Amino acid sequence: MGDSGEGLIDAEARIQERIDERAAEREQRLKQMHIDPARHQEIESLRLALSQLQQQAEAASHPVRQEQLAMAIKDIEKKLDDLGYTQKT
Repeated sequence: MGDSGEGLIDAEARIQERIDERAAEREQRLKQMHIDPARHQEIESLRLALSQLQQQAEAASHPVRQEQLAMAIKDIEKKLDDLGYTQKT
């Protein structure tokens, strides 16, 4: 029975090592592409917010809420444009 516990610990350690390796690889790719990690994080955050707002806009039925969401979407799209991000459709 003791061996199965060791196997789980080994598996968790290997998983954590792989997560760390992938994070290091991602960071290295960003450096090679000359992308500022803070800028990249801001773009990813804005993309996520845009996606969530678009989903809310599709589900919204009240005209005032639809207008609010449209304005918020336009604002985020402008911020993404200012950061030089081009949306892929």
